Amino acid sequence: MARRPFNQKRADLILKDVRLELQMAVDLNDSMNSDHEAYAVILEELDEYWEEVRKKRCERNEENIVVELRQTAAMCIRAIHDLHC
Repeated sequence: MARRPFNQKRADLILKDVRLELQMAVDLNDSMNSDHEAYAVILEELDEYWEEVRKKRCERNEENIVVELRQTAAMCIRAIHDLHC
């Protein structure tokens, strides 16, 4: 598979979306209290991504994949923010 060149503008848009997802999670939920809790939350999001990936390519929903990856990234950042800063 060919390497896709890094696109800073695309990365900035992705990070903006992750930041919005993170803000929604902060607004709706209490802080994470432990690394065990963080792991469970991250794993839940990752499992939702995996559910979509396991489907046949023709049955996958690209939008759902992106949403789940965005939510996983946001929860990873939240764990760092809540527990390790």
